[in-house]
Amino acid sequence: MNIIRYSRPQHDLFGRRFSDIMDEFFNDAITTRSTSFIPSMDVSETDKEVKVEVTLPGLQKNDIHLELENSHLTVSGERKMERENDDRRYHLTETVYGTFRRSIQLPDHVDQESIKAEFNDGILHITMKKEDAKVRKEIVIK
Repeated sequence: MNIIRYSRPQHDLFGRRFSDIMDEFFNDAITTRSTSFIPSMDVSETDKEVKVEVTLPGLQKNDIHLELENSHLTVSGERKMERENDDRRYHLTETVYGTFRRSIQLPDHVDQESIKAEFNDGILHITMKKEDAKVRKEIVIK
């Protein structure tokens, strides 16, 4: 069985709908991108801590690197495609493989010494305690 990618006949640019042009552009961009991906990241906070969750399905703990530099928290790593059987023909591959790198600027009120990370069920959980709020001083302009 051979699966052939459907391609619309090329019409003149003005006869096509704008959404069709954009769909084609983004579909081609996605199918040609195979060296990197962007994992989903959620950042939230409570009264006592800041939480970051990064979704990394299919990775192991040793595939992930976590770094803190100049109040920037960076999560990076690589998801490698391992084909178990060389005689298998893939008809569709939607999983994205390659390297990734996500960085966030930490707020001033985060205790950088309290950062803890756990990796469970494909989700990296990072928690940071908040320091007592820094005192703000209003300056009167004379």
